[in-house]
Amino acid sequence: MSNQQDFPENPSEHLESEHIEHSTHSSTELTLPGQNLPDKVYIIPIHNRPFFPAQVLPVIVNEEPWAETLDLVAKTPHHSLALFFMETPPEDTRHFDTSNLPLYGTLVKIHHASKENGKLQFVAQGLSRVRIRTWLKHHRPPYLVEVEYPHQPSEPTDEVKAYGMALINAIKELLPLNPLYSEELKNYLNRFSPNDPSPLTDFAAALTSATGPELQQVLDCVPMLKRMEKVLPMLRKEVEVAHLQKEISAEVNRQIGEHQREFFLKEQLKVIQQELGLTKDDRSADVEQFQQRLEGKTLPAQAKKRIDEEMGKLGILETGSPEYAVTRNYLDWATALPWGVYGKDKLDLKHARKVLDQHHAGLDDIKTRILEFLAVGAYKGEIAGSIVLLVGPPGVGKTSVGKSIAQSLGRPFYRFSVGGMRDEAEIKGHRRTYIGAQPGKLVQALKDVEVMNPVIMLDEIDKMGQSFQGDPASALLETLDPEQNVDFLDHYLDLRLDLSKVLFVCTANTLDSIPGPLLDRMEVIRLSGYITEEKMAIAKRHLWPKQLEKAGVDKATLGISDGALRAVIEGYAREAGVRQLEKQLGKLVRKAVVKLLDAPGTPIKIGTKDLEAALGMPVFRSEQVLSGKGVITGLAWTSMGGATLPIEATRIHTLNRGFKLTGQLGEVMKESAEIAYSYVSSNLKQYGADPTFFDEAFVHLHVPEGATPKDGPSAGVTMASALLSLARNQAPKKGVAMTGELTLTGHVLPIGGVREKVIAARRQKIHELILPEPNRGNFEELPDYLKQGLTVHFAKRFSDVAKVLF
Repeated sequence: MSNQQDFPENPSEHLESEHIEHSTHSSTELTLPGQNLPDKVYIIPIHNRPFFPAQVLPVIVNEEPWAETLDLVAKTPHHSLALFFMETPPEDTRHFDTSNLPLYGTLVKIHHASKENGKLQFVAQGLSRVRIRTWLKHHRPPYLVEVEYPHQPSEPTDEVKAYGMALINAIKELLPLNPLYSEELKNYLNRFSPNDPSPLTDFAAALTSATGPELQQVLDCVPMLKRMEKVLPMLRKEVEVAHLQKEISAEVNRQIGEHQREFFLKEQLKVIQQELGLTKDDRSADVEQFQQRLEGKTLPAQAKKRIDEEMGKLGILETGSPEYAVTRNYLDWATALPWGVYGKDKLDLKHARKVLDQHHAGLDDIKTRILEFLAVGAYKGEIAGSIVLLVGPPGVGKTSVGKSIAQSLGRPFYRFSVGGMRDEAEIKGHRRTYIGAQPGKLVQALKDVEVMNPVIMLDEIDKMGQSFQGDPASALLETLDPEQNVDFLDHYLDLRLDLSKVLFVCTANTLDSIPGPLLDRMEVIRLSGYITEEKMAIAKRHLWPKQLEKAGVDKATLGISDGALRAVIEGYAREAGVRQLEKQLGKLVRKAVVKLLDAPGTPIKIGTKDLEAALGMPVFRSEQVLSGKGVITGLAWTSMGGATLPIEATRIHTLNRGFKLTGQLGEVMKESAEIAYSYVSSNLKQYGADPTFFDEAFVHLHVPEGATPKDGPSAGVTMASALLSLARNQAPKKGVAMTGELTLTGHVLPIGGVREKVIAARRQKIHELILPEPNRGNFEELPDYLKQGLTVHFAKRFSDVAKVLF
């Protein structure tokens, strides 16, 4: 077979001009006007979708095995063959099951046959439906069959005409939606009248994207009305799908158009900016940002020079280089600092007093001390160069006092804890040579608060550590010294910062672990523990409302009696601060909320009787003050506040002289015991005791609560009194407590923690005290409500103590 078959060129060429080799049908069967159709034709199966009589389309089939069929068709005078639809192609096209062919196929005329790359292509012009009558050759291709054509009434009914109009209207709707439909319509109108219902219906079906089996049903349906009833819904559905596709395409095009428009406009804007010199790259933007930050700030000459140098370096570095990132980071910090920016202090003592009273109940001496400190600042016009150290037991409100100072001054407040800090770089920053270098906490604080005179709180300054990375306590010396911190140097910035206007507030539980040189730079304000009355006021004004708010309970729904509150303080929260008290009140509220859920709307009032059920048995019992021969009550100071410290002495035997100490005592306390033993032994006659008592006696001195470590010199007079009571064989006066350091010559030296010790005595209902004479001033400074009802004896020598006791 040649590449181009000798078929007629004109698709609309009429068949009557051809010489008919085969017999033709009688005129009673359906024929196209002026055409005679062959009764013996070759067939080729197609697989995509059925071919309709109203179509003119190219068809592609495999050269093997259909080349011979097309050769034979070319030799026929009518150049026609039948196309039958097969949904699934057979594995072997040489042998397929003829029963798989559908009832009807389409007779087509072949034009422009050609072959290329193993494929045969030809234009098929549909002529008529065709049905196989007899197989003449069906073992292998070419397949030859005898065919017949369906009969169709010539005059259409009114109903058929109506359906025809509906089909024409649907086709009109389709035409604007896709240009391909227009081409197909032109081909159709070249060959058929638009009013001819049969080809119109077939053409309408061919326009749809229905499946092959659905279209085959239309091809198999010869009755005109039924066929139209099948095709019209298919065409309507096609119109809807085409509308939807058009909407989707329009939306997609709109979005793409918007993005493209935006992109083009941005590109145009870039070009315009470059032409006008308005555009900036990343480097220029960074430099401009840093310069804007420095506007309105007053930089020292050295800092300005250094920042200008770094800006110049940034301008010549490549933005992708590591050095650029380091320099940019440095400038980010250096320009973010509030150089020369100072906040205005509210130096109003009435306002300060109001803030302090609002946030703290009690602490009158502390408030007075802070107000004096603020008054000096108000008189001078500025508060500078001050480092306040608040010392006291946990939970007494040191941190909140620091916040109140900041609030009363109207300064920003920045707090960071130095407890456990072991690296001095936390204070003074890392050098820039290290990867991930950062400035110290003080620079970070100034950046955050945006002024050079904030209140900075260094929490837990007594709990700083030391390690191979340095000693942060020593690093704080420069920071906190008013003489040095005018030129504080951060290692990262390597610039001098003036910290002299910063108000530093430090907190600590004890002074013992703070290095002497650091302590020397600070102004110590002691916060002692609270007595029961103060705790009552704090609980009523602050703690109980806070717990109710946290639980979302109305104060009308849940209340607590004063008696219950006092019982909680004395039985469950006797420590110096109020943190434990807050926890116990929280526990009471939670227990009450459970009851409120069970019986909503029933108000609850917590009384003293309800406490054991809610909080368990009281942790603290009213301590029995020990009394008798050789037993004396001392007063001690602990980091948790004051406490009573009974000391007992007894003679074990008289076989030999000896002295034994127990009670987990520290070195200083053991020395105090040795001094007391030596002093009393050498002065027995003076105090009316047997001078030879200790010569043969083995004496045991014990400080109860042996599991608790105890240390300090202030139990000297108490131990001496216990030994003297033993030697005189006389019980001391009841209800007396004492404190003081004793020397070998009998002098009584001053001690610390007078307030805490007085509070501890009041808590134990001891109303007669012996204190060292040098501590008279400390006692006089105490608030009147603490001194009320107390009888205090001041002792210069141990003889003064003995007079009171015996």
